[in-house]
Amino acid sequence: MRKKNVRLEKLTVEDYAAGGKSLSRVEGKVVFIEGAVPGDVVDVRLSKNKKDWAEGRVDRFHSFSKDRVDPFCEHFGICGGCKWQMLPYEKQLVYKQQEVEQQLRRIGKVEIPVILPILGCDQTRYYRNKLEFTASNRRYLSAEEIQTSGEILPENALGFHVPRLFDKVIDIKNCHLMAEPTNAIKNTIRAYAAAHQLDYYDIREHKGFLRTLLIRVLSTGEVMVNLVFGKEDKKARIALLDHLLAKVPGITTLLYTINAKFNDSLNDQEPIVYFGKGYAMEQLENFQFKISPKSFFQTNTRQGERLYQVTRDFAELSGKETVYDLYCGTGSIGIFLSGQAAKLVGVEVIEDAIADAKENAAINNITHADFFAGDVVDICDDAFFTEHGQPDVIITDPPRAGMHEKLVQKILEIGAPTVVYVSCNPSTQARDLSLLDPGYIVTKVQPVDMFPHTHHIENVVQLKKRK
Repeated sequence: MRKKNVRLEKLTVEDYAAGGKSLSRVEGKVVFIEGAVPGDVVDVRLSKNKKDWAEGRVDRFHSFSKDRVDPFCEHFGICGGCKWQMLPYEKQLVYKQQEVEQQLRRIGKVEIPVILPILGCDQTRYYRNKLEFTASNRRYLSAEEIQTSGEILPENALGFHVPRLFDKVIDIKNCHLMAEPTNAIKNTIRAYAAAHQLDYYDIREHKGFLRTLLIRVLSTGEVMVNLVFGKEDKKARIALLDHLLAKVPGITTLLYTINAKFNDSLNDQEPIVYFGKGYAMEQLENFQFKISPKSFFQTNTRQGERLYQVTRDFAELSGKETVYDLYCGTGSIGIFLSGQAAKLVGVEVIEDAIADAKENAAINNITHADFFAGDVVDICDDAFFTEHGQPDVIITDPPRAGMHEKLVQKILEIGAPTVVYVSCNPSTQARDLSLLDPGYIVTKVQPVDMFPHTHHIENVVQLKKRK
């Protein structure tokens, strides 16, 4: 079975596996399958074939699971954005709950309490507040299009990258992830570019005019758009931006960025305000947050609010505590629970984020919060604690890679009575919980679904210091 180009026939898909894959077993060997759900009977073409496991994609369906539903998006199966559309949302939640439990037990190997039922989304479509689209002169063509076409000429596309094909973009007319005027903005730009023969970016040659499009549609009704160009053409740029404002009156802030670099990152770029105030405001409960073009903010506003409510509940604040918010970003979690804390100290390595955190604290009239830019391992020394106080509660919300081992050791050294760990990756969270185990016991676990129709999941864990 370890031969190359292996095709396994009529496998019954048995269960869900992490990362959006399902699994089957053949002669004791686990086969991870992409594109199937439990209950499907499929043929699988293997892409990896190891001694104890293999993985591959569905090559043919013999029968479908009774749990399947019809996908709602025409781009399903090509676009990688909503891979679980064929699963009823209730089933998605079952498998996400299962993943959290399996990761914490299998990787963490720590004692955990009964996991609280996952908090699902009330709104499973149009739930995002931010999307980024790519303009490319290399539109993805399906196998059917290629077979029926004569000469294959380059075509433009404004949409999402095809998974594992860095230079191919799906032309998305209607995306179900974010509310209008998202599609109106995108389709207006596409139609204008076609009418005026504006060139799209060529990612292989690193040249072209239209490059990327970033849109935020917020619960406050504000709409922020940043149109990124691969080169400057002042006349063409002004004409396009004016046309967009005329056709889509709901835009409250319009920016543009000239990015001539080889990569799409805007961290080192400065968006230029063309119309509006240059930022947008979002609201969680009664708190206001300023979102600048490069700010990080939870991309599902309503579920972000619920995630922060869980975090606040797990912190168990009485109004007397000093709270340290590590990986504080723009300060949103700390500000959200600041009303129940005596003092808030936020630490974040990105200086721009700290500037936003300070501004957000001022907007919400929070005077008992201090924010510091730098690595927490370097900042939180004895002198820092003497000046700002020992933490009673630590909130940590690291990126997908989890916490650096030095930070885990620092938390053990600090010894705060309560730690609340917010994670977007239960597997790295489980690893970190294992490292924290000598000093802390897991007392509460609450999964939160932020991204319906995807395999991604957030998880909040409360830890108490061992006595």
